[in-house]
Amino acid sequence: MYPATFAASSPDRAAIVMGGSGEVVTYRQLDERSNRFAHYLRGLELGPTDVVAILMENNARYHEVAWGVRRIGRYLTPVNTHLTADEIAYIVNDSGATVLVASPGVADLARGLTPEAVPNVRQRLFVGPPLPGWTSYDDAVAGQPSTPVPDETEGDIIQYSSGTTGKPKGIRRPLSGRPMNLEQDAGGPFLRAIGLAEGGIYLSPAPLYHSAPIFWTMGVHRLGGTAVVMERFDPEQALDLIERHRVTHSQMVPTMFVRMLKLPEAVRAKYDLSSLQQVIHAAAPCPVEVKRQMIGWWGPIISEFYSSSEGAGATFVTAPDWLQHPGTVGRPMVGVLHVLDDDGNEVPPGEIGTIWADAPQPFDYVNDEEKTRQNRNEHGWTTVGDIGYLDDDGYLFLTDRKSYMIISGGVNIYPQEAEDVLIGHPRVHDVAVFGVPNAEFGEEVKAVVQPDSMTGVGPELEAELIAYCRAHLAAYKCPRSIDFEAALPRADTGKLYKRRLRDRYWAEAASAP
Repeated sequence: MYPATFAASSPDRAAIVMGGSGEVVTYRQLDERSNRFAHYLRGLELGPTDVVAILMENNARYHEVAWGVRRIGRYLTPVNTHLTADEIAYIVNDSGATVLVASPGVADLARGLTPEAVPNVRQRLFVGPPLPGWTSYDDAVAGQPSTPVPDETEGDIIQYSSGTTGKPKGIRRPLSGRPMNLEQDAGGPFLRAIGLAEGGIYLSPAPLYHSAPIFWTMGVHRLGGTAVVMERFDPEQALDLIERHRVTHSQMVPTMFVRMLKLPEAVRAKYDLSSLQQVIHAAAPCPVEVKRQMIGWWGPIISEFYSSSEGAGATFVTAPDWLQHPGTVGRPMVGVLHVLDDDGNEVPPGEIGTIWADAPQPFDYVNDEEKTRQNRNEHGWTTVGDIGYLDDDGYLFLTDRKSYMIISGGVNIYPQEAEDVLIGHPRVHDVAVFGVPNAEFGEEVKAVVQPDSMTGVGPELEAELIAYCRAHLAAYKCPRSIDFEAALPRADTGKLYKRRLRDRYWAEAASAP
């Protein structure tokens, strides 16, 4: 199924509702508009591997562009709107995009994407008021047929990694060449697992350029639901939208839970959330106490999944099962998971190692054969560098990314443990823990904290937080020092750009006399 299915059966049903503006796009409108763009693209005679890049803020036109690309069997590359023009040009050029679509919310960035900056782009289309040097999207699609192209085939998304450990890399799966009306979206199995069905109302609170939001909202359209899309996340607005639209399902990230939990009790209590049937979270580890509090507030309706943009396996766990195995990210749902030591040997339950998956779907990293090779082993299994362990019942527990593990005096320390503790302190809004150089031990544990306010930060709060951590964890796992910053570099999906912080400290140490 896909939008055309419901344009025929329920044409006036809302496919998209914008959370802030309230603008509605019906299934008939989504189907007709995406068909017009599909016909326009067909007229460009794109090659079989040509790519269309989308640089758009969350708005009511995003999905018509996305579905237009996918209906002609081509690749779509969503681009992070928070990058600089140079970073965006890198992704557009690396992906091989020949068409680029932008919108008013990113007009300043679009001005920097000149023909010289993106030389392979044949058409730069702007949705909205005229932008010098760009072709009007609306003029381009005007007069195109609103019916499907005669040979619709399934396209796919080349998703670029968030670049937390290096330059973003495009993740590309082979195109199937199969006709539309097949359930191909990666979010489909998860949406069915949490019970979303035709007529369901799904809240999408994150930017659509990330993999889960775009895959899941397009999955909602395959099932005949309504996607309520927030222009940007705000904790109280999310509660208001759940009440106002009688939202039944949502996919969130742990930082959203933290921000909602820190709302005053009176604010949290005034919204009717009884329509919620299931909320699923992923993208970053969720501290155990944060999840307990959310289950206590919303009930046992909070599921969790673990996967990656590469689709290298996936796990799933319901709230009742999680309460029996607190901290788990679930049991395998897609693919078979293996935990291996540094020599490539499978380790027994309870022992920590690198997580590999017998991936059911092949992929490669665009223009990076070496990275593609490094992330596979002789069995064809793939890894994204996460480390953790399986318990005796087959439940997976994550400890951290391998690149962030701290080795202090020969002892392995996993920063996530201290982060999970410190986020529970009432003055901690966000926290990053990582290793910094130590002449005696090689590395020592460092924390950078974003407090609830910068008022009163200093040695006393630092000592209080270190003591708080040591009351819950062994002293060697806790930071020896804490710095305070007004904001930490975190993506809208909740992923922390820890590398940016860590690299700064290591560079300072290297330049010190």
